[in-house]
Amino acid sequence: MESTGLHWLAQAAPDPDAFREQWERSGLGLMLLPAGRRWDVLSVPGRLGRPVIDILDSRSCGPVLGDSAGESVGFLVPVGTAARWVGTGVRCAGEGTWIVVPHPERHNRGVRWLVPPDGSGRLNDPVVLELALHEAAARLSDW
Repeated sequence: MESTGLHWLAQAAPDPDAFREQWERSGLGLMLLPAGRRWDVLSVPGRLGRPVIDILDSRSCGPVLGDSAGESVGFLVPVGTAARWVGTGVRCAGEGTWIVVPHPERHNRGVRWLVPPDGSGRLNDPVVLELALHEAAARLSDW
């Protein structure tokens, strides 16, 4: 049975069918996909990003990437968000950039899904994400 998360991710590839085939056949846990085609990525430091996931909760949180060291958290957002985002400490990946993406059903070292794509196409709402980032930053400053 095909993973809907895998199918959704593959749609960002220049040739989705070939990409899916290669990913499944190779057994690789990580692949490169272009940002700016189906989604952009906003990456924040892990100590800020992890609390944001809790603030957003499962109903409003779209796919989120994290590195195994916990130093970076990347939120998948609608295309065009990276070009318009204004904020300090946020790295933006949009059109013309590529990101490392883990297989949605395999565990690997390095990059992993903190919130995996469910195949629905749901992304993180930039306005809601910005508010959650402010709330997380305020909580961190209270410590």
